[in-house]
Amino acid sequence: MAANFYLTVMSKTNFENLRVYKLAEDLADTIWDVVTGWESFAKDTVGKQIVRAADSIGANIAEGTGRGSFQDNKWFVRIARGSLNETQHFLRRAFRRKLLGETDIKKLKPLVDNLAPQLNSYLKSIGRGMTAETE
Repeated sequence: MAANFYLTVMSKTNFENLRVYKLAEDLADTIWDVVTGWESFAKDTVGKQIVRAADSIGANIAEGTGRGSFQDNKWFVRIARGSLNETQHFLRRAFRRKLLGETDIKKLKPLVDNLAPQLNSYLKSIGRGMTAETE
């Protein structure tokens, strides 16, 4: 029974084919992997915030595609951009508090640097034919 639920939940929907969504997922998963190695105080403060902010990027992309109108979709992509900014804020906090090592930075920086222009491109493409945004 659990396998059937998993297959239903994990079946591909339209948003999952978007490169920008996949990149948001990669960033969120990488942040999760980094934060799980922190001590409890860091996890409870900066860690929980950064994970929520990063998860929110992909969640808003997904929600926007399900809203049924281009205007709603654009609204949620703008919220996703705000969540990316929040994520960047908490990454800066983590860096300044010496919670991120060189290896972490090398993994996270390219994802963050690529996601902002991807979100902007996706926002501009909404309503103009989505084929350029899927793989």
